[in-house]
Amino acid sequence: MIIKSALKNYSVEVIDSFSENMKKFHSDNTYYVVDDKVYNLYRNNFDFIPNNRLFRLESKENNKSIDSVIEICKTMTNMPSKRNTKLVSIGGGIVQDVTGFVANVLYRGISWTFYHSTLLAACDSCIGSKTSLNCQGFKNLLGTFYPPNEIFIDSALFKTLDEKDFLSGLGEILKFSVMQHNKGGVDNIERHLEPLLSRNPMTLNDFIVDSLKFKKVYIENDEFDKNERVLLNFGHTFGHAFEVSSNFEIPHGTAVALGVVVANRISAKRYSIDANLIERIEKLVHKVVNLKLKPEMVEMPLVMSAIRKDKKQLGNGINAVLLQGDFSLKRVNDVTENEINDAVIFLKENFV
Repeated sequence: MIIKSALKNYSVEVIDSFSENMKKFHSDNTYYVVDDKVYNLYRNNFDFIPNNRLFRLESKENNKSIDSVIEICKTMTNMPSKRNTKLVSIGGGIVQDVTGFVANVLYRGISWTFYHSTLLAACDSCIGSKTSLNCQGFKNLLGTFYPPNEIFIDSALFKTLDEKDFLSGLGEILKFSVMQHNKGGVDNIERHLEPLLSRNPMTLNDFIVDSLKFKKVYIENDEFDKNERVLLNFGHTFGHAFEVSSNFEIPHGTAVALGVVVANRISAKRYSIDANLIERIEKLVHKVVNLKLKPEMVEMPLVMSAIRKDKKQLGNGINAVLLQGDFSLKRVNDVTENEINDAVIFLKENFV
């Protein structure tokens, strides 16, 4: 799959063995950043990398920072190569954000290859060019647009994801399926949920490619997030708030799935949406949110504080993406605190 970008076109390829693929493209001017957990799980696969060309990054939200970027840049400037330096990174969304930022700012832009080790990154964030860093307690406050030159996805890596991280990825797949309901998206994930939950590689690959093809249309039409690409934030206004209000105990994809529930509840009251369909989606969310929520994770004062601080909020009204009666997406800027409160009460009664 080729993604067209104003910055540079880039490719996405599903592969069978990330380690063999990495060896094939290894060169003397390549530097590697590897998720620490991935390194420990697949240590023997990185034997070919010299120690002075390898940086291990622990994937924690507080490492998605400018400090991590500077630390990696410092080690890379010790290499003899400069503008021809190639950065190869393997990991999930945090590694992607940090290394993408590095690749963009170091020497005003270097070659960058990414291998995705999480389902969440593979089905969503790997395309779209965005890199984001947290700053001063705000999520994704700093950012750039800079896509990798090539992206590789090896679904075998998802077998070693812990259940929490794997289900976080399924939360994003569920979001894309709901967004594609008019094309049979909800029906499709209902039929294939069991093989997805059992991590069947072929089923995962099909849903990953399907999600990326859906997202590809939006990002090629609106790469820099000025118009229709904002519709991809369905579930995110509330999902990001749940991440923050839980101090990131609720992982991103799971938070987005919960955000879909809130968005749907608000949509159902505003527009004539089939109540049976809303309930079907909520049953799916129950199956992919295998996390015992604590009431304090979704308390309204914390949730509203996080929403108000979200960089996507542009004025006094609350912006969100909702579903209309025909299940098309609509961005609104007048969601009220009462609407959110009613939806969060429903969430607490049914998911806590």
